[in-house]
Amino acid sequence: MIGLLRGKIERVSEDQVIIMVGGVGYEILASQALLSHVHLGEEQTIPIYTHVREDALQLFGFQSISEKSMFLSLNQINGIGPKMALKILGAASLRDLTTLIEKGDVQALSKLPRVGKKTAEQMVLALKGKLDLSFVEPSDAMLTPPMKDELVSALTNLGFKRAEVEFAITEVDESLSLQDAIKESLRVLSSRST
Repeated sequence: MIGLLRGKIERVSEDQVIIMVGGVGYEILASQALLSHVHLGEEQTIPIYTHVREDALQLFGFQSISEKSMFLSLNQINGIGPKMALKILGAASLRDLTTLIEKGDVQALSKLPRVGKKTAEQMVLALKGKLDLSFVEPSDAMLTPPMKDELVSALTNLGFKRAEVEFAITEVDESLSLQDAIKESLRVLSSRST
């Protein structure tokens, strides 16, 4: 199985990357994080998951080993295949996913692409307490409850959906004042909608 490829980026499309390794171009279904970090002509090392079926052999590429690890964890859940796992990774950051799974937030997880309530419950049941958290800095921990409640209230009063707000505030530094945290959350929310 192919676990890692190092070579020159030959082509980048909406959802794929072609990397040249030893004169061979490997077509990789790429995560959004990987797509945002590759540039034509540059040398790149890409963690790979090789998916083999009777009728196809597909390569999935990731920006980091941590992202590949999350992908593999999602892919083990009944009802989540590799393409769906890639879509989930494209809809939320590793920190967002980890936070929601560790909190057991089924409602927010069920808002992810093609994830219903049943699949969200399976995600929490299968992965809570079992994820690799080494990439999450201590400062990236969840906001303090009082500040989070105030942020959620302020942002939902501005018309944002609760699930969007939950995602956005996981990216806000908890040491900020409430006013600055609201500004930062608004910045995150506006960047997600573009």
